[in-house]
Amino acid sequence: MTCMGENRGIPLTIVKSDGGYTYDTSDMAAIKQRIVEEKVDWLIYVTDSGQATHFQTIFACSERTGLINKEIHRVDHVGFGVVLGEDGKKFKTRSGDTVKLTALLDEGLQRSLAKLKEKGRHEQLTPEELKIAQEAVTYGCIKYADLSHNRISDYMLDDKGNTAVYLLYAYTRIKSIARNCAEHFKLSNDLVQATTIALDHEKEWNLAKVLFRFGDVLLKLSKDFLLNHLCDFTYEIATAFADFYDKCYCIEKNKAGGEIIKINHSRVLLAEATARVLEKCFHILGIGLVEKM
Repeated sequence: MTCMGENRGIPLTIVKSDGGYTYDTSDMAAIKQRIVEEKVDWLIYVTDSGQATHFQTIFACSERTGLINKEIHRVDHVGFGVVLGEDGKKFKTRSGDTVKLTALLDEGLQRSLAKLKEKGRHEQLTPEELKIAQEAVTYGCIKYADLSHNRISDYMLDDKGNTAVYLLYAYTRIKSIARNCAEHFKLSNDLVQATTIALDHEKEWNLAKVLFRFGDVLLKLSKDFLLNHLCDFTYEIATAFADFYDKCYCIEKNKAGGEIIKINHSRVLLAEATARVLEKCFHILGIGLVEKM
């Protein structure tokens, strides 16, 4: 029993001649269950790009049988490139040559802890804070290294370009500003309403312009599902904030470097806005937050 997509020569097999069932059968049943029983209106399938033809056929058959109504339902196949080894050939999990995720995570935890200790963070952080930083760096770096690639392209197992560590470091800088200001004022709706954010310095304006693009980036993401664009945007925020942080003082201290003598409320609020956009980006990317590192 087959269901042919319009103008296609590839049959979709519901029941084989021997009475058996296939992936076609289970995928059609899953679509029916999700639309009829769960009442969903948007289905997203994430597999490697080699399954594209299969899902094109599944979706076409679902439309012809009346399961999917394009005016009500949206279905997308989010394909990603296959993972290649150093020899340029596709990894095969059954061969046993792939790196196990548990081994990768364990190695990452060891390396991140060693790096944090190398920088003396174990002397500045409590054991609990050190563990939070260790896990945030490890899991964030692995997720970010994966998501920062264009999902359509095949990719080698390497880690080049910007990293989650840089992004997390930018975020901890902002949180340190908030901690330093805590004794002098509390961020509240009243303070936000009473303060006008002035974008007088070039670096303030550059940072604000990046933040303003957040909505457009999310809209694009909802259409093409290319998370590497969000990674690029998050890195752009961190870079713009670093430039702002170096040139625009949020807090001024006395010559001894201890007592705060002036707080620029406008810049503190701009930094807080940056933190909140970063938090949303981290949430979408699955990167855990850490306020001290």
